[in-house]
Amino acid sequence: MKSTILIIEDNDQNMYMLSYLLEKNNFNVLKAFNGQDGLRQAKEFHPDIILLDIQLADMDGYDICKNIRHNGVPNSTIIIAVTSHAMGGDKEKAIQAGANGYLDKPINPDTFVSQMKKIIKANKKYE
Repeated sequence: MKSTILIIEDNDQNMYMLSYLLEKNNFNVLKAFNGQDGLRQAKEFHPDIILLDIQLADMDGYDICKNIRHNGVPNSTIIIAVTSHAMGGDKEKAIQAGANGYLDKPINPDTFVSQMKKIIKANKKYE
């Protein structure tokens, strides 16, 4: 059975690349182009994995992560922060907000899926 991934990303080019790479690697992909829609889809569809941009136009990604963790989305959901917001302490801040892992942008199309799978396996919830 395919894992379902919700991508919460407001940049069209990033959304296209992420969804292309994931679909090519046999994942079901849900797309949210803003934080509000991402929260709604996370609660409605309970995806296995959420790729969350931290810098969204409508909401703070850290707040979205906290909201997902405390509002009915299964604890087994893996949240991976994917962001160009790479200042000191940002990875720790994402983890404290409830993310299971952190990947920097720009993503490398050749290694992105394997990096993502390493985070999932490290959390021992990926089948």
